[in-house]
Amino acid sequence: GRTPLAFWFIVALKTHIFLFAENGPCLGYRKPKQPYQWLSYQQVLDRAEYLGSGLLYKGCKPSSDQFIGIFAQNRPEWIISELACYTYSMVVVPLYDTLGAEAIVYIVNKADISTVICDKPEKAESILEIYKQGKMPQLKTIILMDLFDDSLKEKGVTLGIEILHFQAVERAKNIFVPNIFLGNPKGALLTHGNVVSNTAAFLKVIEVSSAVYDTSEVAISYLPLAHMFERVVQSTMYSFGGRVGFFQGDIKLLVDDMKALKPTIFPVVPRVLNRIYDKVQTSTQTRFKRLLLNVAVNRKLAEVKQGIIRNNSIWDKLIFSKFQQVTGGKLNLILTGAAPISPSILMFFRGVFGCHIVEAYGQTECTAGCTVTMPGDWNAGYVGPPLPCNIIKLEDVPEMNYFASDNTGEVCIKGTNVFKGYLKDPEKTAEALDNDGWLHTGDIGKWMPNNTLKIIDRKKNIFKLSQGEYIAPEKIENVYTRGPSVAQVFVHGDSLQSFLVGIVVPDEETLPALAENLGVKGSFEDLCKNSVMKNAVLMEMNNLGKEAGLKTFEQVKYIYLHSELFTVENGLLTPTLKSRRTDLVKCFRSQIDALYASDM
Repeated sequence: GRTPLAFWFIVALKTHIFLFAENGPCLGYRKPKQPYQWLSYQQVLDRAEYLGSGLLYKGCKPSSDQFIGIFAQNRPEWIISELACYTYSMVVVPLYDTLGAEAIVYIVNKADISTVICDKPEKAESILEIYKQGKMPQLKTIILMDLFDDSLKEKGVTLGIEILHFQAVERAKNIFVPNIFLGNPKGALLTHGNVVSNTAAFLKVIEVSSAVYDTSEVAISYLPLAHMFERVVQSTMYSFGGRVGFFQGDIKLLVDDMKALKPTIFPVVPRVLNRIYDKVQTSTQTRFKRLLLNVAVNRKLAEVKQGIIRNNSIWDKLIFSKFQQVTGGKLNLILTGAAPISPSILMFFRGVFGCHIVEAYGQTECTAGCTVTMPGDWNAGYVGPPLPCNIIKLEDVPEMNYFASDNTGEVCIKGTNVFKGYLKDPEKTAEALDNDGWLHTGDIGKWMPNNTLKIIDRKKNIFKLSQGEYIAPEKIENVYTRGPSVAQVFVHGDSLQSFLVGIVVPDEETLPALAENLGVKGSFEDLCKNSVMKNAVLMEMNNLGKEAGLKTFEQVKYIYLHSELFTVENGLLTPTLKSRRTDLVKCFRSQIDALYASDM
């Protein structure tokens, strides 16, 4: 239907308040070195209604055409702001600084946003600076969660922007307006039905496990709320009256937060598990300790394969308990998504943590997930069968030699979780959704013999690193080729790796001059093999990247210098002189593997 998520969400909140006389905790937060403090379900409900009515009082319209920006880290006020908007039929548009100023300007203008809710004065300052340049003329109001100085308010007045405190808007109550519709961007319009069907599908899947999920469950919130993965996790938590505790905002303090919160449900991206894995390995440096760890893991996995999930075995007491305490020691479910995880690491943690670990796959356009591995399936290397809310088919991609008849092809999704299209962008919508309602993901999948899906390739050039960050390699390559020493560059990333590597063809005319300045001699081929020259070219590239505003994760970490140009004749360029990315990977497979191995 066209009823918004807010209506479903608030009915759920009221239901839980009615069912659980103690009006249990809902959203948690903590100050440094302090225990968690909690807002109850009733408090969250009340504050959402107050803030929403305050937004109406300040001129916002109770309409699906009213877009409100949220520019903040995970915290209770984020959820309260989201619910406030949905309560009064307004649309939430997440903004986050990793996108860069240009992307924020694009989103604010695209959605015609006049009101932005920020967490910190620094972010309000950055928005004012953008507004001062005349790039967001429709902006009228900034609402700040944290306290701010009068100087910031005066700066806003000078520019014609009203700056208000979050609690002041909450106190500006108005009349309650019925709910009618939800649109939930990143440009992707998601309805109440999309979110509810995806949440219900996840609930149905976890029912298969022997665990009982109820008001005792606690989840840690640190993954960006601008991503639907985290939002659906939270909707699932609220569906059975669970609690959500927010991290302090500093990822370096996440372990400390988890020890204080003791979560039972842990949504992760693979990079987090990779870091924990690295710590476990470095703590067992002696041959005896490593042998003992391997024996313990294998014994635990033997139990797991028999359906025995526990963390109270002799191996847990002797070896694993100290690792389990890193996450608080109470986990019964880990859900990993946003990027693929190494099968060996997944299996390793099934032994170490002694809890259910499932892997999900999906994208914003299908709300969050479209497949998830089933509790009780103790294998790895695939992303599970389709969720109950959708069906999946594989479509031929002949240019990449993938055919549905071979059980491979582009993953296409159809179901109640598939979005309605992109905001004000019919052309992009038509590219993603065909006339029969199939969402074309751009991912290449393969059906496994056990009827699960494995993601094996990417049809489009945009990909993710292991921590879930999107990379547009062609944009990065265009930056690097501006340098005098670079003739051609191929930027490569692996979804199981946390950084980028590059294959660089230096400029044959300028490289010798650089070599002379560095006191290096030899032929062009010799210079390409020289480590001093490699480091000099890499430094030049990274400096160019900084000047161009590339994020740290967008910079290549290691490069290989190749002395022969990519050409149409050697099969590395298309007739239109575009990189044949698949062929480049095949050609330089050994060099790429060596670059990643050099980081170990």
